[in-house]
Amino acid sequence: MIIEEVPHLGWPRNLRISNNEVQLIITLEVGPRIISYRTSQGSNVLKTFEEHLGGSGEELWKIRGGHRHWIAPEDLERTYALDNAPYPYALNGETFHATNPGVGPWFLKKETSVTLASAGSGVTVTHTVTNESDAIWKVAPWALTVMAAGGTCILPQPTPGEHPHALLPNRALVIWPYADLTDPRLHLGRHFITLEQRADLLPLKIGLAHRSGWAAYLLDDQLFVKTVPWTEGAEYPDLGCNFETFTDADMLEVETLGTLSALQPGQSSTHTETWLLHSGLTPPAIADSEAFLEWLQPYLP
Repeated sequence: MIIEEVPHLGWPRNLRISNNEVQLIITLEVGPRIISYRTSQGSNVLKTFEEHLGGSGEELWKIRGGHRHWIAPEDLERTYALDNAPYPYALNGETFHATNPGVGPWFLKKETSVTLASAGSGVTVTHTVTNESDAIWKVAPWALTVMAAGGTCILPQPTPGEHPHALLPNRALVIWPYADLTDPRLHLGRHFITLEQRADLLPLKIGLAHRSGWAAYLLDDQLFVKTVPWTEGAEYPDLGCNFETFTDADMLEVETLGTLSALQPGQSSTHTETWLLHSGLTPPAIADSEAFLEWLQPYLP
């Protein structure tokens, strides 16, 4: 394991964490953003926005790209609290820990911890929200990973049932007002829901009450896999979503959400996901769902 400060994408100070198989780069002068995730043989699977790179101190929030920690439900002020400056961070052994102090009037502190496994591509990312105000805020940690253009988000469908034995529903699909269900990027199949990233169509967003445990993004010969935790009986944001995906002309986001909690002053809520990255692959066509499902199994958590 190697942990070192490096210049990257116009910022003099970034943290690079690497083992023999993969490397992460985390911005230190803004964010934080996990701005790069790549294998030793592959390219960065995370999207970066060139016009937002190397900057700091802006008066408006900047996406920049990569992975970020937000607070749900989405709110134009609270969610978009500025993170355009350096922030306190620490290294606890091989774990990077960042703190974004809460700003008024919400005073919701965000903490992000990142641990790269000593071998393999595994990454654990933990997102904690702490209420440092005198009020009660009903919120959830929100983990958004912005993927590079040109790939396909892959969501497993639950095991099919048979009528009349399977009488109760086993999934929920949430649709945003600007999502067109006839959009050619979106496919609802027997084994998978898939959403392609394309540059020629309008934004689209869907969410799921997703109990299957994982989501993936296939980009050429690379496969990014993220775990999607689910707590039975818990409340989730956005009509019950623990997973959401958004795409536009530039990128696609693979998003997971923690449970929605009414945080009392001093209380915290934590949401953890894990990542895997595989490169140099030769997948069958996703449209051949049986073959693709069989091919995919060895790469899942």
